[in-house]
Amino acid sequence: MIAARLPGDRLHLHHGPIDLIIGADGARAAAFAAAQARFSTVLQELADELPLLRQPVGAMPMGAIARKMHAACLPHCGVFVTPMAAVAGAVAETVLAAMAVPGLRRAYVNNGGDIAVFLTPGQDFRLAMAGSDGQDRGRITLSADSPVRGIATSGRGGRSHSLGIADQVTVVAKTAAMADVAATLIANAVDLPAHPAITRTPANQLTPDSDLGARPVVTGLGALCPIEQRRALAKGAAVAQDMAARGLITAAALFLGGESEIIGAPNLIEQKEPTHA
Repeated sequence: MIAARLPGDRLHLHHGPIDLIIGADGARAAAFAAAQARFSTVLQELADELPLLRQPVGAMPMGAIARKMHAACLPHCGVFVTPMAAVAGAVAETVLAAMAVPGLRRAYVNNGGDIAVFLTPGQDFRLAMAGSDGQDRGRITLSADSPVRGIATSGRGGRSHSLGIADQVTVVAKTAAMADVAATLIANAVDLPAHPAITRTPANQLTPDSDLGARPVVTGLGALCPIEQRRALAKGAAVAQDMAARGLITAAALFLGGESEIIGAPNLIEQKEPTHA
């Protein structure tokens, strides 16, 4: 395990595939020490139940992190989903919970773009949405009087394979694990099945132990016209609207090419004007 301080009084924790960036205001030293102590056991906890976590949501796992993953995914079990869809958010939540020491005012744990946030009264958390090309897509603001404490991003070209073609889907929800699985499933739904501009490869040919098995994931995307982009986004937006109606997410921002869709609470997401192709 690697632990290092970064500029801006942030903490970097790294172990195997898990890479966290952590910030804290108030009781920073104690909060960072608690985060490091909790993080030291995370990877082994997940490894102990990995075969079950790579299966479609079903039997209840034993570990605390695995249970968070299972709980976040269970409302979506009508479609193919494994608890691994919520792993990054659940890890961020778990480490953040350990940081709740006396005197802590505000904190966040960023696990590769899936973020858990801690806020006390009067505090807020503001971050930029940036595309993989560095494009500024807007701002998200969380306030202490809102129940939203999780943010997650998924899409084509991210850390994990995607079944869809979205450039980016960013979701805000009550917890980071809930946001994580929702972002994954919404991004999967942004698609144009059988379109000749889309290249797909079975996930297990790219990653032999992928929880997606032989399901075809997007490995390339050619040019799409704005009408096609909007049609693909509409599929993802319908999934996001259903999740919002069920109370599973608070808001979502979907991006593909020069087109975008915003679903849910408009006060949370301040979108930049899209640049059309």
